[in-house]
Amino acid sequence: MQTIAAAVTMVRDDAFFLDKWLRYYGEMFGRENCYVINHGRGDTVAKMAEGCNVIGLPGDPHPAFERKRWRLLNAMVTGLLGYYAHVVVGDVDELVVVDPDSGHTLLSWLEAKKRPRVYTPVGLDVIHRIDREEAEIGSHVLGPRRHVKLLPHHSKPCILGKPAQLSRGGHFAKAEKLNTPDALYLLHLKFCDFGQYVEAMNRRNAVIEEIGVGVRDTSIGRHWFAEARGEDRAVFDGFARMEERDGFDLGWLRAEMQQSWQPRGETGFWQFDRPDYGLQYQLPERFFGLI
Repeated sequence: MQTIAAAVTMVRDDAFFLDKWLRYYGEMFGRENCYVINHGRGDTVAKMAEGCNVIGLPGDPHPAFERKRWRLLNAMVTGLLGYYAHVVVGDVDELVVVDPDSGHTLLSWLEAKKRPRVYTPVGLDVIHRIDREEAEIGSHVLGPRRHVKLLPHHSKPCILGKPAQLSRGGHFAKAEKLNTPDALYLLHLKFCDFGQYVEAMNRRNAVIEEIGVGVRDTSIGRHWFAEARGEDRAVFDGFARMEERDGFDLGWLRAEMQQSWQPRGETGFWQFDRPDYGLQYQLPERFFGLI
């Protein structure tokens, strides 16, 4: 049984994203090293995650949902680091991949890392270019979807080789050193399919409606609220108007992350600048089939 890496996520009803998460981490790390927190104890999640370590939790809606969630995730990561060299933690629609040009999978890449560190992959939104990509997503996302846009806000310190408290949302860590290896990427799947996006947003809007409070009265992200949603088709049509860069060299972005690295006020967390670059790239074919 490998003790190199475990993966942890929390999920409620998102079967599409959980399927991708389980296929990726379950096959690479082994399901026995995957920890799925089943928020609401949904039967679908429990069945899909058979063979994983499934933790059922009450699903009552609560304004402090995000604070409670990350308090639990932080505690789980700290505990699991007593048994694993690394723990990958994040939302169910986020997957850490290693560039195949490195010659490694994520597991073999982590196995080669002997010093305990916190790693921050470059965040990329996998987007559905509805003007170009008509194919349905099957068992794999990459291939049918090949376009990504820069997502500095989701360049998260999500691989922990040592305890380091993560902020709400997992965007910041109490770790003074920024490690952004060239081969690492965090792929965010929220926009990878127009139909799935609409369904996911409907579910999240329903949760907010059930809680019955405004954005100022909850720790839940503004993007869950119907008033911040906008028109779904317009969101995806907008991807076609973004600047598209040739190649796939993001060394300049990692350099900017390092140059702007600084403490986040007096919180103990650290951060880099997160501008909206408004840029997209096409993933090289070597990434196709990874997820």
